[in-house]
Amino acid sequence: MTASHVSRKLESSLLNWNKSRSLHVFQMQFACSHVVCNWRSDGAGGSVSRPEYENIVGVKQQKGQLPPPLPPRHLRKPRPSSLPLDLIHSTQPSHAPLSLSPPVPPRLDLLGDVIRSNVNVNVVSLDVGKLVDISQEEGLPNFQSPVICEKCSAALSCLSSVHEKVWVCEFCGCKTGVDEGVSRLCIGQRAGVYSDDLYLPKLSDNDYQNLEDTLVVFCVDISGSMCVTTEVTPESGASVHISRLEGVQDALQKTLTSMLQHTPHRRVALVTFNDEVVIYGDGTRTPLTLRDWALLDYDHIWQQATAYRIPHCIAETHHHLIQRVKELMEHGATALGSAALAAVAMASRYPGSKVVLCTDGRANIGLGDLEQPPHPSSPAQTPFFYRQLALQAVEKGVIISVMTFKGTDCCLADIGRLADATGGRVNIVSLGTMATEIQSISVDNVLATSVKATLLAPDGVYFPYETESNKLVREIGNVTRGLEITFQFAVKPDVIEVFLQKNTLPFQLQLNFKTRDQQRVTRVLTEQRPVTTTSRILVGKLNIAVLDVHCAQLCASLTMEGRVQEAQNQLQAQQDLLKQVSKLRPIQKQENIYGNWMETMTTICDDITTGSQHVLSDEAAEVVYLMRRASSISNKYAKVQKKNLRQKKALGEM
Repeated sequence: MTASHVSRKLESSLLNWNKSRSLHVFQMQFACSHVVCNWRSDGAGGSVSRPEYENIVGVKQQKGQLPPPLPPRHLRKPRPSSLPLDLIHSTQPSHAPLSLSPPVPPRLDLLGDVIRSNVNVNVVSLDVGKLVDISQEEGLPNFQSPVICEKCSAALSCLSSVHEKVWVCEFCGCKTGVDEGVSRLCIGQRAGVYSDDLYLPKLSDNDYQNLEDTLVVFCVDISGSMCVTTEVTPESGASVHISRLEGVQDALQKTLTSMLQHTPHRRVALVTFNDEVVIYGDGTRTPLTLRDWALLDYDHIWQQATAYRIPHCIAETHHHLIQRVKELMEHGATALGSAALAAVAMASRYPGSKVVLCTDGRANIGLGDLEQPPHPSSPAQTPFFYRQLALQAVEKGVIISVMTFKGTDCCLADIGRLADATGGRVNIVSLGTMATEIQSISVDNVLATSVKATLLAPDGVYFPYETESNKLVREIGNVTRGLEITFQFAVKPDVIEVFLQKNTLPFQLQLNFKTRDQQRVTRVLTEQRPVTTTSRILVGKLNIAVLDVHCAQLCASLTMEGRVQEAQNQLQAQQDLLKQVSKLRPIQKQENIYGNWMETMTTICDDITTGSQHVLSDEAAEVVYLMRRASSISNKYAKVQKKNLRQKKALGEM
C-alpha cells in the first residue's frame, strides 16, 4: 500500500473523525498524568505530594528554599502574604471581579505531607475488549495498511513530525520518505496529543467465516469419583442426595435446552473421559473411543479428533445429545489431559469456539498425568503439557474454561493454565450453581482471536518484569468482553535529563487481531505524555484504579511463576500507598474493593511462604487466576469478578 493511497483515504475520512473525536472515549489509560522519569526499580521509590492546591504543582522544597512567589501584581510595595480588601479595590481593574488574592503556597516539607512510595506509577491500562470491538467505532477513519518505520516498526500517525515529505520517527529518529498528501495532513494535525487509526485490509472469500460455525465442546469427567453424592435442596424444598455426575447431567440438559432456544444454529459436541476418551461429537454418529497407548500419543489424538466432523447444529442434534448425556455412567480413572487435547482439536476447526472442561479430580492416566512422579531428567514434563496445549489452543482461537467441584483436589494451578492462557474462566462450583455457571460460560461472547499487542516507547524506556527493550510484545490470544490488561514501564537513569528537556514522550500501541468473521485488523493508538519527576506528582493526578488493577494482575502472575517474595513486596507497597492516600482524602467505595483484592492476595502469598508445601491449593489457585484477569470496577463486566471474589474471600479453608 503506497503512501499516496493512505493519504487519499485519510483526507476523505478525517473530517468525520474530527467531528466525533471530542465524544470518543479512548481506551488507553495512564495511571499518572505524567511520565515519571526518576522512579527506580531497586526499591528506592519516590515521593508523591499532597494535593493541597490543585492549581499548583506540589514540589517538595529543599531545606532553606522559599516557596515560589506569585506572579507580580504591579504593586510598588513588597507583597505581603495577603492583601487587605481596600488595597485590592485600588489595584484591580474596574472590570475585574472583587476577590482576595490567593495565599502563599505552603512549605510541603514542613507540613510533612509528602508521600513516600515504592509503587511505580508509570502504568498504562488497555481496555482490550473495547479496542477490538470495531463495530462501536463507526466514526473512526480506516485505511488498508500503515506507513511503518523500517528501523523500529512504529507507525506513522497524525502526531508524527513530517518536514519536506520526510518523516522523522518520533521513537528512533529514523527518516522515511512520505507522500505529499500524508505530509500535509500530519503537519495540520500535529497540535493534537492523541491519534487513533484503524487499518482494514481487503477481504478475500477465503478470509470470511460464518459466525454460526463456532462450536462448544463439553468435555465431561465420568471417572469413578463422580459417584460421590452431595445433599442439595431443590426448589421443591425436600433435600435429596445426588452424585456429581447427576448434577453435571442435569446442568448439561438445561444448557442444551437453553442453547436450542437462544442459539439454535450453534454447533455443540460432547467428549467424556475416564480410563478412556470417548468422542460423541454432536451425538448423531458412532462414537470414537481412544484407549491404552492412544491416550499417550499427542499427534494421534489431535489427528483423530480434528477428523471427527460436526456437521449439524443444536437445532438438529438436541435430542441426540440429551440422550447421550442421560446414558453416561461413572467408572474408571481420569484421562483428563488426553480428553482436553481431543476437545481442543475438535474446536480448532472453528476459530472462536469454546471448550468447557468439567472434572472432580487430578489427571492420573494418559497425557498430563498429575499423579505420576516427575522424572529426574524432565521434572517439568507435566506442566509443560498443559502449557503446550494452551498455546496451541490460543493459536487456533479456542477458549478453554475449567470447572471443578468444591472440596476436591484437581491440581487447579496446573490445569487452570488452559483457561488462563486462552481467555477462559476457572471456577470451583457447587452442584446447585453448576447449571448457571455452565450456561454463563457457554455464552458466545468472543470478540476477537489471534490478538497481539505491541507497545512502543522511546529508546531509554523499558518494561520491568518483562523486557529491558523499549518495545514490548504480548500475545493475548482470544478476547472476550471486559478484558483489560496493564503494563508498567520505567526510564533508564542515563536518559532522565534528556527526557526532562523534551517535555513530552510518545507512546504507541499497535493491536493486531482477527474479528469474529476472521477479518484481519490493525489498530494503532499514539499518544504524547508530559514528563516529570516523582517529587512533582499530585495524589489527585493518580488513577488509583489503574494502579490497583495492575497490582492485582502483576502479583497474581508473579505468584503463579513462583516469585512469591516479589509479589509480597508489590502488595505491601500498594497497600502502603493506599493507607497514605486515605489520610489525605476519603477512600471511595471502589477503592475499598481494590483494597480487599490486595488483602486476599497477601493472605494467599503468606500461606504459600509459611505452609509446609509451597504450592497453591485449588481454592487459592482459583482466586489467583481471577486476579490475573482483574479489571476496573467501572467495567460492567467486572461485576462477575466482584461476586466471585466475595465468595472466595473466606480463605481459612486453604
